[in-house]
Amino acid sequence: MAAQTQEEIRLAEAIAHTAHWRRWGPYLSDRQWGTVREDYSQHGTAWDYFSHDQARSRAYRWGEDGLLGISDNHQRLCFAIALWNGEDSILKERLFGLTGNEGNHGEDVKEYYFYLDNTPTHSYMKALYKYPHTAFPYDQLVAENRRRDRHQPEFELLDTGIFDENRYFDVFVEYAKRSAEDVLIQITIINRGAEAKTLHLLPTLWFRNTWSWDGKSDKPTLQALHSDDDSTLIEAFHPTLEKRWFYAEGKAEVLFTENETNSERLFGLPNASAYVKDGIHEYLVQGRKEAVNPAQTGTKVAVHYLLTLSPGETKTIQLRLSDVPNLAQPLGHEFNAVFAARKQEADAFYQRITPFPLSEDRRNVQRQAFAGMLWCKQYYHYIIEDWLKGDITAPKLPIERKRGRNREWFHFYADDILSMCDKWEYPWFAAWDLAFHCITLSMIDPDFAKYQLDVLTREWYMHPNGQIPAYEWAFGDVNPPVHAWATWRVYQMEQKIYGKSDRQFLERVFQKLMLNFTWWVNRKDTKGNNVFQGGFLGLDNIGVFDRSAALPTGGHIDQSDGTSWMGMYCLNMLTIALELAKTNPVYEDIATKFFEHYLYIADAMNHIGEMEDSLWDEADGFYYDVLHLPDDLQIEMKVRSMVGLIPLFAVETIAPETLQQLPNFKKRLEWFIQNRPDLRRNVACMETQGMGATRLLAIASQDKLKRILQKMLDESEFFGEYGIRAVSRYHADHPYIFYANGMECRVDYEPAESTSGLFGGNSNWRGPVWFPVNYLLIESLQKFHHYLGDDFKVECPTGSGHMLTLQEVASALSERLTRIFLRNPAGDRPVYGGTEQFQTDPHWRDLILFYEYFHGDNGAGIGASHQTGWTGLVAQLIQEFGEYEGQSPSPNAEVESVKALAHP
Repeated sequence: MAAQTQEEIRLAEAIAHTAHWRRWGPYLSDRQWGTVREDYSQHGTAWDYFSHDQARSRAYRWGEDGLLGISDNHQRLCFAIALWNGEDSILKERLFGLTGNEGNHGEDVKEYYFYLDNTPTHSYMKALYKYPHTAFPYDQLVAENRRRDRHQPEFELLDTGIFDENRYFDVFVEYAKRSAEDVLIQITIINRGAEAKTLHLLPTLWFRNTWSWDGKSDKPTLQALHSDDDSTLIEAFHPTLEKRWFYAEGKAEVLFTENETNSERLFGLPNASAYVKDGIHEYLVQGRKEAVNPAQTGTKVAVHYLLTLSPGETKTIQLRLSDVPNLAQPLGHEFNAVFAARKQEADAFYQRITPFPLSEDRRNVQRQAFAGMLWCKQYYHYIIEDWLKGDITAPKLPIERKRGRNREWFHFYADDILSMCDKWEYPWFAAWDLAFHCITLSMIDPDFAKYQLDVLTREWYMHPNGQIPAYEWAFGDVNPPVHAWATWRVYQMEQKIYGKSDRQFLERVFQKLMLNFTWWVNRKDTKGNNVFQGGFLGLDNIGVFDRSAALPTGGHIDQSDGTSWMGMYCLNMLTIALELAKTNPVYEDIATKFFEHYLYIADAMNHIGEMEDSLWDEADGFYYDVLHLPDDLQIEMKVRSMVGLIPLFAVETIAPETLQQLPNFKKRLEWFIQNRPDLRRNVACMETQGMGATRLLAIASQDKLKRILQKMLDESEFFGEYGIRAVSRYHADHPYIFYANGMECRVDYEPAESTSGLFGGNSNWRGPVWFPVNYLLIESLQKFHHYLGDDFKVECPTGSGHMLTLQEVASALSERLTRIFLRNPAGDRPVYGGTEQFQTDPHWRDLILFYEYFHGDNGAGIGASHQTGWTGLVAQLIQEFGEYEGQSPSPNAEVESVKALAHP
């Protein structure tokens, strides 16, 4: 193995707790307002209870947000930037966006900011915010999006014309750690416009308000120590953080206030303090000089720089948040040397991660994907018991809260740094999203990835009944059970990249997942026949009905995806049990249990019984959901969707050496093969030996696999130019229509935003490309190829005459997904569609946003614009591409054919 980089040495020190390199990081939310945690309303109307307009004036209860900021790992002390162009109606302290009720396609951030670089210990970080010269069009964005209906696209900030003629500032914020407790900060402002413009820059330091809720907590303090021509010094004291010193470049105006609610503005009530959260806004924007504390003390402070920049001019401000007092030269030469070193060390670390030959464009996309993953780490604090009861100092809460959201999760206690889906649109963890995040995170920080998977199964997260919390809006909703899959993959990836096998992690999570598996079996198998329901299962509006709600027809749905996810879950648990059994024979018994349960599920998928419909349609060669009506009538829901492809995920191979190492398990496996033909008949290839005597377990037999792939690889159906669509394009001309109680319910092919409000309306699974399920399809194809070998080929694309192995099909799919972000021969990135500024402007064209999902026909990004979480999987796809290319300097004809398919 190559010598450790400096970043890897820092990671090792953090793991050993010899230096707390992860204590300071990008842990501020991008949006704390409008969250469930901050909602104390009568009926759970989170968006209305705490609005963006209130955020500048109202102290948060559970966390803090800020613009490209940092905090410590318990979010006691926070730092971020604030900006004012002299024309905005409010000080720019946080990102603006539409609420779920305002947007024509649900909530959506209406700003342009980019996560450019980051390392796992946050020893170096860089981000960019684009701030317009003129007044920010808050009202126009709200009014126009309210005017538009769901059949029209979202109205974006670029559409307002505010960036025309480059009338904006580029604001780069960089961080470099001199030590674990000494953070250097550099802010670089560039005027991109053709006129000289003035900008108010206000680097801001504040304490999260922890003292206003119980009447007992000590209040921290910030105070100015001195200000001279070289620097301004502020001291910060917190009872559990101890002292820190904030050094700011040059002699500047220092504005102090308190991080306390302005009750007078919001509620017409007297303020508890003369100085309140929006005091700096009031001082600067409203001209109220009495709004800040002349005593130069408080719990929130900003250093005010008034900068005038000529066209194209750049100005830089240096700051430092340190545990070292009275530094003689806190900024300047040493400061610059540390920044240069950390940048070089970041480059060395990522070169170590991806040493393979890659184009600069691919490497840029991968680096920004990693950056987005790391910037989307967030301090997440939520104690359900306290939240439901309310605070001692607050008015008594309405009785309806006791019957409202998350009331059955009284045990839940979160005080952690977690990986968020998108820190503005989804500033809360989601269990199945998080599983995919961990795949990418394990490439660069397996310790953090393992913690994410571990903590969700701990007793202060997992429900006593075994359910894993889904997401903040409804912990009791059901996400696909991918936790075991992610646990196994992270274990494998750490072995491959870092040469470490953390069996303790594997065993600890596995034991808790035994409880979760039991919960699934007991709660989501209505008839006890190993056919599962599960509800929406993360696929939002993919079905005819809202699958999380009571059906308008009554009855229940046997879900092809629910049952397939459970088949996959069984195989994941079987695989982990076999690994653990290599050193502890007790796990052979458990492996046998999951093997047997898998046989029952696979059998049920393909043959439920003479009196019930199978989920497999022999005439169509596809899997469908089956609706069971109260009168025992069964209706096959013939929607060609991802629901029918998910059965491919339930596939696993067992190596012959594993069976040789585990003779007891092998004996039981052979017994089932010999004595249970009733179960064996609908399970693929158990008895046949494939390449090297490898065993295959799969729901889809070779014949079923070929028939499914015929549709999946058909470009007029699922196989889009940029990945597998969630719903077949067949439904563009042949919508699926179902009548329930005289009401027409239908599924059309919708390649972009959803045209209905089903399940909130902010996500669409009726045609776009989604990275997580595409990634699982790639893995499944690779597993099938591992067993079936190069002799098993399919036509790809269907009707093309090109016959490819399943590995080549997987490579072609990977390339189609990756090219969403890469420049095509015309120099455009499909992710940005027809947005000219992103395609041609040199200050925009290499900045990458990792959207929630992508247009099914043209690859344009849709939904949350910073959902690097699972879209960050592109970093892993680029990694595999580079590794494969590095091993094949002279690609053969078959590889060239894959490239041709990926880039026709």
